[in-house]
Amino acid sequence: MSKKMKRRDFMRNSAVAGLAIAATKSEVTGFPMILTQGAVKPLVVSSANGNRFKNGGTLTAVQKAFTMMTEGADVLDSLIAGVNIVELDPLDDSVGYGGLPNAEGIVQLDSSCMHGPKKRAGAVGAIEGVRTPSLVAKAVMENTDHHLIVGKGAQDFARGMGFKIEDDLNTDNSRKQWLEWKRRIDPQHYLDPKKRAEAGHKAALEMYALGLLREENLHGTINCDGINSRGEICGVTTTSGLAWKIPGRIGDSPILGAGLYVDGAVGAAGSTGRGEANLYNLCSFVIVEEMRRGAHPKDAGMEVLKRIKNNTVEKRLLNSRGLPNFGINFYILNAKGEFAGVTMYEGQSFAMCNENGPQTLKAEGLLQGKPTD
Repeated sequence: MSKKMKRRDFMRNSAVAGLAIAATKSEVTGFPMILTQGAVKPLVVSSANGNRFKNGGTLTAVQKAFTMMTEGADVLDSLIAGVNIVELDPLDDSVGYGGLPNAEGIVQLDSSCMHGPKKRAGAVGAIEGVRTPSLVAKAVMENTDHHLIVGKGAQDFARGMGFKIEDDLNTDNSRKQWLEWKRRIDPQHYLDPKKRAEAGHKAALEMYALGLLREENLHGTINCDGINSRGEICGVTTTSGLAWKIPGRIGDSPILGAGLYVDGAVGAAGSTGRGEANLYNLCSFVIVEEMRRGAHPKDAGMEVLKRIKNNTVEKRLLNSRGLPNFGINFYILNAKGEFAGVTMYEGQSFAMCNENGPQTLKAEGLLQGKPTD
């Protein structure tokens, strides 16, 4: 009897110890975090602007998303609430309100979102007049049988869903930058299409070199992906797109598998940078598939960067070294809670938030130097 009792006590104690229930306070939220055996530590990863802009508040996008997520909110709702901060902040002229406009001076926005557990997605492209396209993308996911609505149709849909439609999303800064660009490329009003395109690219690079623009302005976006303690994964990408693009141009951000891809059993990946390169290679989908085969997020990201490099052969897209003359970045996490930020050229950063608080970290670069070298 004594031996049986000891064995029973041993098994009971082992089971309790195996649960390893730990209640600690998050430094970000101040709320208890309950971790069980095998549980994933909550994590949010995003482009660097996710830990930069606060829209007059106290939290950055990754902080907001992590706080809501660890308080029990749906992961996608948390991520979208985070990126809304950046969309609404007029100081970030690469996303949402005040995003740099197209060649005609009109702000057109793109966004997509994916919900891993529900296996659902929604997106909008070239939408005008709505400051938070990520919320419209979510409305597409929740209220329609479609994944992507674009242009006037997207705006009409948003109006029908009760979103405020504004005549102009330009700020004084975005309009000033557009006028400066127009002044540089079109001093005599008209150029032939080839010269106009060359002049437009040259003017943008000149403004970047003079410090008038940040690199992300040229292909500005925010991607934000998260996983909660139950292993539920979601993601969102939102952007004002390529500065001074051809009206109607849609980049990678609203395209599932390019600007964003989520598989709830595997992980999530999203991107900022040259959308056309991402669209051609469907990089976010490839990254998730690489992780499905067992690759670490960093290795999966580096693999697609190599693919982009090898598939970039047009002379106009190559620098003096024969390498891509553009930047592109990926933000990645897997179902284990492992994460990475990778970039074509070293020197870039990304944002992350976990129980230790928000951080801006160095991204792993494939190539040395700069795209323009």
